[in-house]
Amino acid sequence: MKDAGNYIVPKLAKIPNCTEVTMAGKKLVFGKTIWQLEDSNHLLGDISALRRQMDSAGYLLLRGFFDPVLVGKARSEILDYMSSQNVLNRGQKAVTITQATASPNHHRLRFTHSVIQQLSGFLEVVNSRQILSFFDSFLGGPSMSLDHKWLRATPPGKNTGAHCDVVYMGAGTKELYTVWTALNNISLDMGPLAVCLDSHRHQKLRETYGASDAHEDLLEGYFSRDPYEIIEKLGFRWASTPFQAGDIVIFGMYLMHGSLDNLSDKFRLSCDTRYQLVDADVDWRHMGEHPDQIPKAKKRISIQDARANWGI
Repeated sequence: MKDAGNYIVPKLAKIPNCTEVTMAGKKLVFGKTIWQLEDSNHLLGDISALRRQMDSAGYLLLRGFFDPVLVGKARSEILDYMSSQNVLNRGQKAVTITQATASPNHHRLRFTHSVIQQLSGFLEVVNSRQILSFFDSFLGGPSMSLDHKWLRATPPGKNTGAHCDVVYMGAGTKELYTVWTALNNISLDMGPLAVCLDSHRHQKLRETYGASDAHEDLLEGYFSRDPYEIIEKLGFRWASTPFQAGDIVIFGMYLMHGSLDNLSDKFRLSCDTRYQLVDADVDWRHMGEHPDQIPKAKKRISIQDARANWGI
């Protein structure tokens, strides 16, 4: 991302209006029901401007943030593991392919904490001095990452429903930030991240859904799986973009987001990692030897019942 101290801003073509994508099988059209995410590379080096942009837009899209060599090393490790699980197309060698074509009997692969601890190249990226130095500056003090790392290989035909991260990891500081990282090149048909513009400002959503816990209160953390319900009931606008490996999107706990449908024959490789100040309250459920094994309360209710109680 940097060359001799000067930030390089990768160029990406504007998505033409009327370009069609789908989410949960429903068509969205750029310029009508979905818009393009805007990058903030021009603000790098100005922490005050980055903070203002985060407060205003709710996210920071930084193109080419991670070293492509390090990301390539991480991807090779991930694909090697996926190959050992027989989810990649037969005959492909993980160390030589750049796209993860799914086998006919593919399935959604879960990367447990114990598996992730064996992926040293991946950990070298998400625990790098580069990302921690960014948050040291952005947060104004020494930063840390939660032990729980979400590594995702989203298979063809799948997407992620609309949700806010606070319901999964809101027991500590609310000044906790998600970094969504593209680990391969992700075109619009591969199901990239999609966010709801200005959703971080919706006060009623923050006070109801945003004050709930998916481990203690709710049977599932998704607010909705219907993109048009989000548009029509909450008034939000969806936004997405293609990504290159090493691009990141940073956002806070209250920004609603999900993903487009993966309509390709490839796995979408991405990860979600979280960063905060060292001396801030920590959601200890996501720390330690088993941060991906969080007990669930028995008396949780459905999101439908919860929303009926909240009136949204």
